[in-house]
Amino acid sequence: MGGSRCRAGPAGGLSELLNMAKVLVFQHVAAEPLGTLDPVLRKRGHRIRYVNFHREPDAQPDVSRYDALIVLGGPQMPDQGDIYPHLNVEMRCIEAAMKQDIPVLGICLGAQLLAYTLGGRVKPMDAWEIGWYDLKPTAQAASDPLFCKLVEPHPVFQWHGYTFDLPAGGVHLARTESCENQAFRYAEKSYGLQCHLELDERLINRWLHYPEYQQDLNTAGRGQDAAAIREQTHQAIGQSVKLSREIFSQFLQPLAEPNLRHLLPSR
Repeated sequence: MGGSRCRAGPAGGLSELLNMAKVLVFQHVAAEPLGTLDPVLRKRGHRIRYVNFHREPDAQPDVSRYDALIVLGGPQMPDQGDIYPHLNVEMRCIEAAMKQDIPVLGICLGAQLLAYTLGGRVKPMDAWEIGWYDLKPTAQAASDPLFCKLVEPHPVFQWHGYTFDLPAGGVHLARTESCENQAFRYAEKSYGLQCHLELDERLINRWLHYPEYQQDLNTAGRGQDAAAIREQTHQAIGQSVKLSREIFSQFLQPLAEPNLRHLLPSR
């Protein structure tokens, strides 16, 4: 078999600066922002447009105007389109993006929406995953442009009580002991990540203080575990942030990256 598909980023240039890549971000609650994705996007010079469906439930974004789509996490479930009609809008946008060969990244709820759009079943787990779990690469991970970075089990942060079946045609990339489908790719540019690689220590500690998230802890039978999760976070977050930057940078590689050096006068 051939080697890894990991590759270097594009060189960029003046034409790319004039046509900065635009990234559309679907957000569902203020507590779940881009996190570690934000500095990666800004360092690459991409323009970011948020659609916050909590504030704008009737928004009708046109995904064709953008170069990538990122769908973040939230408390909803993909089969609740009758309660949250914006979920149907989001899935239509995901479908349109894939048809137009626009890169799609779904995180937690976003991964479930991607799987559901592709015909995968979404269902409650036997037990919630909250806290730190070892993410294990599958046999297909080594040849994937993103998950070739996951060469051995790696602690990642989780916070979910639902999971999804791998959709037909999906490439299984990662699992944990308690949740088989943690990451997958569909076609060449669409990725679903059940885990929260985008979280940093500040965001995790904030979650542990919010009443809504404390209720999740109680529902999962882990109401007394906040202090232990906080300590585990302090120990594991450095490795997680490093992996997140590597994987997210690989996801963004198809997008043009402006190179400001081309604007400087010759010496």
